[in-house]
Amino acid sequence: MYQLSPSILSADFMKLGEEIKKVEEAGVEWLHIDVMDGIFVPSISFGMPVISSVRKKCSLFLDVHLMIEEPARYISQFKAAGADMLTVHAEACKHLDSTLYHIREAGMKAGVAINPATPLCVVEEVLGIVDMVLIMTVNPGFGGQKYIPYTTEKVKRLKEMLKNKNLDVDIEVDGGISKNTMDLALDAGANILVMGSAIFNGEAKENAMMYQNRLEAYEHEHSVDLRR
Repeated sequence: MYQLSPSILSADFMKLGEEIKKVEEAGVEWLHIDVMDGIFVPSISFGMPVISSVRKKCSLFLDVHLMIEEPARYISQFKAAGADMLTVHAEACKHLDSTLYHIREAGMKAGVAINPATPLCVVEEVLGIVDMVLIMTVNPGFGGQKYIPYTTEKVKRLKEMLKNKNLDVDIEVDGGISKNTMDLALDAGANILVMGSAIFNGEAKENAMMYQNRLEAYEHEHSVDLRR
């Protein structure tokens, strides 16, 4: 199944509730929430209180991306805040497998993310215990960056790796995804697109509807077996 996951990092925080309502009305089902600690990445964003507030006001699937060191410390808190999925960075976890198991045990879906220059072999041993792999298509920490071209081939290799292992795992891409790059990522094998600036720069509802329609048209035109 293909999903559009608008990233609220690019939303207008003076009217965050309205922005989220707009994308929900556009028909999207996921919402991407970036949590940054100022250590793993330079920026600091938001944490559990914002997620709790969002959870109370919408029924979207909360796709929470943790760009923080040793995220295992906060799994129960993010569950209590309302996260549906926690994605942790392989580079930030001392014991990646146990962190992923704890996320599942807490009742959430588990995702693993890797930065553009991190090789796929870093996550190969945990592919059997994740619901999603997030390939960063920019270096994490800031919104509005340009898509890194070599990550397209990385998505292709991941798709082939999952196929060879007969694993039912989503592939998400995050960073610089727009009308000019979304087909590159989709053709490579991604099925979940994180979009921030492309959605929230301008009229969020209209933008979300446009990309949602493009994604649905792509799914209709391409009979890719995602085993979903």
